[in-house]
Amino acid sequence: MASADPTKAGKLPGTYLKFIEKFPELGQAHEQVAKVVDHAGPLDRKTCELVKIGLSVGAGLESAVRSHVRRAMQYGATEQEIEQAVLLAMNTLGFPRTVAAWSWARQQIERGVD
Repeated sequence: MASADPTKAGKLPGTYLKFIEKFPELGQAHEQVAKVVDHAGPLDRKTCELVKIGLSVGAGLESAVRSHVRRAMQYGATEQEIEQAVLLAMNTLGFPRTVAAWSWARQQIERGVD
């Protein structure tokens, strides 16, 4: 498992960086909420990232899927665990969205944790 903070180690989307540069107070508030939520229950970081993959798939957020796949890998998630997190969307969200999300996840898996 990685010991570094993946939110700091990985690449952040350019749009996100521009937004928090223009609205730093909102960026700080967002980070504070994220920290509180991360410690609100017993789930470990890997499990939280797998859940966030599922949430991102459901919302159709390609960059978030990629980001949480990268973070899940940083916390030790296997390729099979990540794929299952995506595949769980099949019955609820449908085949097209699941396949699209699977392709986004595969691209990040192949890229690695860079």
